[in-house]
Amino acid sequence: MEPAEGAEGEALVRCPVCLRELPGAHINSHLDRCLQAGEAAAEPPSKRPRLAAAPPGSRAEGEPEEARPKEGPPVFSLFQKGCGGRQSPGAGGRRSGAGRDEAAVQPGDGCSAAALRGASLAQKLEGKPLAEQLRPGSLGDYVGQERVLGAQTLLRSLLESHEIPSLILWGPPGCGKTTLAHIIANNSKKNGTRFVTLSATSAKTNDVRDVISQAQNERRLFKRKTILFIDEIHRFNKSQQDTFLPHVECGTVTLIGATTENPSFQVNAALLSRCRVIVLEKLSVEAMEAILMRAVRSLGLQVLGQGDQHGSSATGSGSESSESPVFIEAKALNTLAYLCDGDARTGLNGLQLAVQARLAAGKTTPLNITKGGSADGILITEEHVKEGLQRSHILYDRAGEEHYNCISALHKSMRGSDENASLYWLARMLEGGEDPLYVARRLVRFASEDIGLADPLALTQAVAAYQGCHFIGMPECEVILAQCVVYFARAPKSIEVYRAYSNVKECLRTHTGPLPPVPLHLRNAPTRLMKNLGYGKGYKYNPMYKEPVEQDYLPEELKGTDFFKEQKT
Repeated sequence: MEPAEGAEGEALVRCPVCLRELPGAHINSHLDRCLQAGEAAAEPPSKRPRLAAAPPGSRAEGEPEEARPKEGPPVFSLFQKGCGGRQSPGAGGRRSGAGRDEAAVQPGDGCSAAALRGASLAQKLEGKPLAEQLRPGSLGDYVGQERVLGAQTLLRSLLESHEIPSLILWGPPGCGKTTLAHIIANNSKKNGTRFVTLSATSAKTNDVRDVISQAQNERRLFKRKTILFIDEIHRFNKSQQDTFLPHVECGTVTLIGATTENPSFQVNAALLSRCRVIVLEKLSVEAMEAILMRAVRSLGLQVLGQGDQHGSSATGSGSESSESPVFIEAKALNTLAYLCDGDARTGLNGLQLAVQARLAAGKTTPLNITKGGSADGILITEEHVKEGLQRSHILYDRAGEEHYNCISALHKSMRGSDENASLYWLARMLEGGEDPLYVARRLVRFASEDIGLADPLALTQAVAAYQGCHFIGMPECEVILAQCVVYFARAPKSIEVYRAYSNVKECLRTHTGPLPPVPLHLRNAPTRLMKNLGYGKGYKYNPMYKEPVEQDYLPEELKGTDFFKEQKT
């Protein structure tokens, strides 16, 4: 309908910019022209956007409004939604400050198995690491952690009902902490909840305060909840963690923290009391095999050594005529599942590295495929997987909880005279990068605490082992420590001295009143005044007597005390 037609019968609407009254059918296009004209007048001519120019066929500057022909939807329409839910250019700048954080965890960025289909194998391996590309987006795709996220567990029921409490996700690297946070993010967006991600490795206290301020506004104005995910929350110090306390308490934000360190030591007790700690364990070998098989299917690799169902792949490199098909041994996948030590990130990235290395080499191998067929293709073997990982992936943190767990296991194994277990825990520590001098110092302590007078030479062994480690260092000193550990495991044990000294400390701690003075006959008398005061008077010098000397050495209050017999356990 032309602008002039039916204008008399329609209700007039006043433009909020120029205050002109127009028919309601034309107010959208007119308002866009008014806004564009205002922007063009405010900017220098050299910086005027091209989109601000009048479209073809529009009126001249002085042309009357009524003579203008009807136009299509304007470029920047304030009343018309973009097609397909797209935002108009510049809309991102008008969003809240959390928009950037929300986009970081927006599902559907191509980080899924479906996004890998249709591309060549080399293209699939480019860009993001494979562990990031295949990150699950729903609980149905989440593998492992059945004890925490099983069908009838409390946490799964809460996630499915969109009732998310404040959580601390504690577990080793690659066990699924960040993935679980991404799944919560996807679910929260469907429920209208705002999800913000920060990393404690780069965020500052001001960043946290900004997010909390935005959360307060969202809650006050729109009744919208905010979930704040802090990755590596143990990197925040105690004062930074205190920032969350009042806001988690009153429900301004729902806090989800991820950490590889024991929350008992790294997270404030007050914050722990407001959160539920979810302990995630290392992924089992079966879970790792399922994750790797999902990656193999997504990449289109063909598995050798399994049943017919894995003899070929529906999608992948085999369908590309310009590429040679890529095969991987089932044994290689099984070995990778064992070597990655329950770390899905290490397993997937190791698979990616092995495939990329074989593609770069470009060597094809004649293969016998199931059902008697044969083909030439690129083969990934167990040796290629091992070469990609270099060595067994050993989880060990010299400054974390695993450090104390392993030294405790070594100490208890030697105390229990298990030489095999003692060697195992020693190797776990040394191969994980532990300082050999730390282990040697602990052995010196063990020599007196647990062996003591049952074998006085144990202390000599420990000190010699420490000096040897100090002289030659790793890796040569590992056998020195191994010798000392086996000696201690086989040696007789006695805690007589350790227990007696503990009894003495307990006596001192429980003593009431001032401590008893040193008896006069035991005091040193280097001056005449001290001798006149009775210092040293009556002391019997033992070497001058052939028979045993009867003499008291304890204070009067403790006369007759036997610390070696008291408080036996």
